[in-house]
Amino acid sequence: MDYFISMWYFYNITILCIGKNALRLHAFVSDRHSYFMRVVKADIRNPLRYLQEALMTLNQLRYFCTASRCHSITKAAEELYVTQPTVSVAIRDLEIEFGVSLFYRKGNQLILTGEGESLYERATYILQYCDELQADYSSISRVRPPLRIGIPPMLSTLFFPELLTAFQEGYSDIPIILEEYGSVRACNLVQNDTLDLGLVNMEQYNIDKFNNTLLATDQIVFCISDSHRLAKKEAVTTQEMAREPLIFFNADSVLNQILKNRFEVDGYTPNVIMRCSQIYTTLQFLKTGKYGCFLFSSMTDKFSDVIGIPLKNPIRIKIGMVWKKGKYMSNDMQVFLNFTQRYYKEHPLTGC
Repeated sequence: MDYFISMWYFYNITILCIGKNALRLHAFVSDRHSYFMRVVKADIRNPLRYLQEALMTLNQLRYFCTASRCHSITKAAEELYVTQPTVSVAIRDLEIEFGVSLFYRKGNQLILTGEGESLYERATYILQYCDELQADYSSISRVRPPLRIGIPPMLSTLFFPELLTAFQEGYSDIPIILEEYGSVRACNLVQNDTLDLGLVNMEQYNIDKFNNTLLATDQIVFCISDSHRLAKKEAVTTQEMAREPLIFFNADSVLNQILKNRFEVDGYTPNVIMRCSQIYTTLQFLKTGKYGCFLFSSMTDKFSDVIGIPLKNPIRIKIGMVWKKGKYMSNDMQVFLNFTQRYYKEHPLTGC
């Protein structure tokens, strides 16, 4: 009787473990009966617990198959937009679970062992089946979840209008929702799964907590109107800027911290008279000829009445996309990331 109860658990739990965010399957790699007997002998009173601990994840299979195809963990990580340790750990966990070696090295290449080839054949089938299953049920529901992307105010002005237009011309079937947040807040929302992706200033101390890809580089310039008293300067120092009434962005802006640190290192305190998240509000203040702010160099071309003066000691920044480590990357996310990378290689920022 216990045997049949466990058999029922084995076949039904394998199916029930197919969840939205944690799709788990038992790959039919080793002899099914011998594996099942391990379940029975290990804990006949609680086979559910044993199966939940033992069953591999689809991500592990996907990482393994990609490494097999690329013959390299490094190339697999690049293709999957994850770190090398993430792929290595997934493969190691599979080897521990089955008690076999899946690869051996030949020079710089990973070569499948006999057991690895067997797993690759079955894992490829499982992944293909799951992709088809997802596609079938997505078409039935006719509801495609949108990509939720966080963008800081300054980067939204600089980065997204043209990019989004170009993307939607080629991929009109992929829905996107843009939400405006500072880089710090956007990263936090990516971490708690409120956002799928965040376009951010990557000069953050904790940027390595996230999967990320660099899209562009730029530098910060001191922006004023052509009627400002410093308009003729070729470069400005922190001492000169500290005397001027300045407009900073809101507290969740990475740029604020960068500028604050620069002023502190040079021994000056910025005269911040307003914190603002709206570019066009800031520009209205600049038009008076009395105020200054800090923008990316490549932004100044977009505003005819703004002069961008380089800092004497330049501040360079990196702009990139982040997403949560360990998060399953949907096909739509991969398509968008690949497109964004191509787009900014073909249309580099003018201030880089």
